Amino acid sequence: MEPYVVALGQGTTSSRAILFNRAGEIVSRAQHPFRQIYPQPGWVEHDPMEIWGTERRALAEAVDAAHIDPKQIAAVGITNQRETTILWDRATGMPVYNAIVWQCRRTAPLCDRLKDQGWAEPVQERTGLVIDAYFSGTKIRWILDHVPGARRRAERGELCAGTVDSWIIWNLTGGKVHVTDYSNACRTMLFNIHTLTWDEVLCRELGIPMSLLPQPLPNSTLYGTVAPGIPGLEDLAGIPICGSAGDQSAALFGQGCFSPGQAKNTYGTGCFTLMNVGGSAVRSQSGLVTSVGWCVGGQVSYALEGSVFNAGSTIQWLRDELGLISSAPECDRLAESVPDSGGVFIVPAFTGLGAPYWDMYARGTIVGLTRDTTRAHLARAVLEAIAYQVTDLMRAMSEDAPCPITELRVDGGASVSDLMMQIQADLLHLPVDRPTQVETTAFGAAALAGLAAGVWTDFGELKGLRRSQHIFLPQRQEAECARDYLRWRRAVERSRSWTAEDL
Repeated sequence: MEPYVVALGQGTTSSRAILFNRAGEIVSRAQHPFRQIYPQPGWVEHDPMEIWGTERRALAEAVDAAHIDPKQIAAVGITNQRETTILWDRATGMPVYNAIVWQCRRTAPLCDRLKDQGWAEPVQERTGLVIDAYFSGTKIRWILDHVPGARRRAERGELCAGTVDSWIIWNLTGGKVHVTDYSNACRTMLFNIHTLTWDEVLCRELGIPMSLLPQPLPNSTLYGTVAPGIPGLEDLAGIPICGSAGDQSAALFGQGCFSPGQAKNTYGTGCFTLMNVGGSAVRSQSGLVTSVGWCVGGQVSYALEGSVFNAGSTIQWLRDELGLISSAPECDRLAESVPDSGGVFIVPAFTGLGAPYWDMYARGTIVGLTRDTTRAHLARAVLEAIAYQVTDLMRAMSEDAPCPITELRVDGGASVSDLMMQIQADLLHLPVDRPTQVETTAFGAAALAGLAAGVWTDFGELKGLRRSQHIFLPQRQEAECARDYLRWRRAVERSRSWTAEDL
């Protein structure tokens, strides 16, 4: 019987399940959105039970739609929004609080205190990260400090903490397995990327009992099996869960960026640019962070990474909050109706700015408005803003990288925009390679699981499955793009004029 691998893609706005065959082709898929909860300005939460419920339903529907014998599913792989943090009861499996989402800025004051106390250097040296509310460690601390009884229960060993991968694996295994993988662990600000272990010093400084934390494991290995009796998943009992990676590491893997110097960007809710730098961690001097890309067969690959907090979410803002478009494709059609943005620049710092600025207090800004600015100019400015932010990351990466970058491989929902990909190629003055299979994040998780289960034998076989759908080559003059990029940087500085006191 032909083997299949199913990938669970737990994203920021929806839960998905995608079934792949051995040729790397999608056989079936299902997707369900879940609520975004905004208790206060700058705070973002999810309901963990809704995350699990939508993921379970998507998995059941994808398997049903494939019309295969469930016994043909060789493995389950998981990929997830990384820094989003959940604490739950070991005995009941019930969350003690909503998931605090990676976009949430509530712990910015705690991050400021850590910086003032001189922890920026030790944190970067040990974890590869900068101190920022983006990462999970301060979110765990916030829940322990603000949920009645949480700290006492944690110290008694009654609670589990983890990112969404840990939550999904816990539930899939019926509460038997509390693990994470290296690529997710390294985004907590608690994980030493050199020793691949939790850092006792940082845990102690943040007041986080280490008994809360999951066991960190490689990305392609057996974590556990699907438990019997899960509603809707009864036929999947016993299937091994043997691949897991945070969404951006999974996308780097799924894009076949197995060699140092290869880079990819995912255009999702945010933008995430990663470059494979090989078996040694490269410390950034340009505002990027260093992550574990993956560990397969005992070999670790590290990545330089830059994160943009608001990319596709900016198109959603045009649609949902401003009502200027009725759908994401309309943004493209409007943008194509004008030759440029008419001098308008939008800096979508709705939740601060990520790399390379790391400004928790920056706020969204529009500059260059005139009386003849139309919604078409705003639509184009939004697409340009996404491309400019990726250009910021790629320029920083070029300064840090030990080897030259020759192309950018792209994926994610917004990468379907031909106009934005062309703008991106022009700004970078590099080829932008969009694959036929744009579900590279899900395929990366499937590939990691499939390697562990023997569906695929090695990297070479996986590399042969990737096909380019379109390669966008630079068309505009470099001097023109450089002029516009300088104006973008000026707009960014205006968005950074806010302070904590202003907010």
